[in-house]
Amino acid sequence: MNIHIANPLSDSRWDELVARHPRASAFHRRGWLESLARTYGYEPLVLTSSPAGEPLQDGIVLCRVASWITGTRLVSLPFADHCDPLLQDADESREFSNWLQAECDRKRWDYVELRPLSWNQPADGVLKASGSYCFHTLDLTPTLEQLFRNLHRDSIQRRIQRAEKERLTCEAGRSPELVSEFYRLVRMTRRRHQLVPQPRSWFRNLVECMGEDLQIRVARKDGFGVAAMLTLRHRSRVIYKYGCSDERFHNLAGVPFLFWRLIEESKTSGIEEIDFGRSDLENQGLIRFKDRFGTRKTLLTYFRYSPTSKGAIASSWGSQAVRQILSVLPEVVSPAAGRILYRHIG
Repeated sequence: MNIHIANPLSDSRWDELVARHPRASAFHRRGWLESLARTYGYEPLVLTSSPAGEPLQDGIVLCRVASWITGTRLVSLPFADHCDPLLQDADESREFSNWLQAECDRKRWDYVELRPLSWNQPADGVLKASGSYCFHTLDLTPTLEQLFRNLHRDSIQRRIQRAEKERLTCEAGRSPELVSEFYRLVRMTRRRHQLVPQPRSWFRNLVECMGEDLQIRVARKDGFGVAAMLTLRHRSRVIYKYGCSDERFHNLAGVPFLFWRLIEESKTSGIEEIDFGRSDLENQGLIRFKDRFGTRKTLLTYFRYSPTSKGAIASSWGSQAVRQILSVLPEVVSPAAGRILYRHIG
């Protein structure tokens, strides 16, 4: 098999493949790739067996990330929870894996990483499991009444009822005002977890590039924002990507309230599944929270090839070093630090 390289930001054939391939998600979309390029300077590319001038029959989209801290690598895709290779059959995976290995060796990259929901990697393949996460999805085919009954009675149902009793409201859209309110809550949440917020430009670019398939929802008490979330839609699936809240108002149950509004609105608009995203395996609190919405839990595994163990260790150390730097910076300078350092951890 001959492997060809296409530019997904200028080649309309990629849009056509994403529109029709059953395993494509919002993370494959040109909007996500354009946001990565604008915000962090990453270079997206698509590997395909289809030569120029012919429709794409398959494709793996990756970004080249070059960092003096964490090394140079190909990632599919930065800041995406998952990104399936869009292949026709399992036999193709070996061909693409071998190409990635050879290119990684030739260019002396630190590693190549794929983040598939499922990957038919041969037993003797060059890509090896490099990390696992808990992954939750919610099937929306049952009735809305059944979906509510499937919620945990005390932790979710009663908290939604509490939020409704408190007369929380939900505003949804993509206006600059909603982006500002969302980012205010993002900063509060990241500070609470001793993390630096993503650059504000990242969310602005996502809103502009993803268009109507991105929604920000803000829960308000008497007009004041207490919780927010950002979701992405592709065909009949919605991805819950970012959530944030003001801990001073956690007793109002703004987060469960927003999830229920997402479920209601998704069900009404014909969405068949909500992707609740990945969770670190050691974060049992977050895993239990997602469990209590009646979700299905599976294991999400990333795969990596590194020419040497030294390169993989160095990259891992670099990412940890950046996160440690971010965690100790004063809040007043954290947004600026995020703009500078986030590109190193994609």
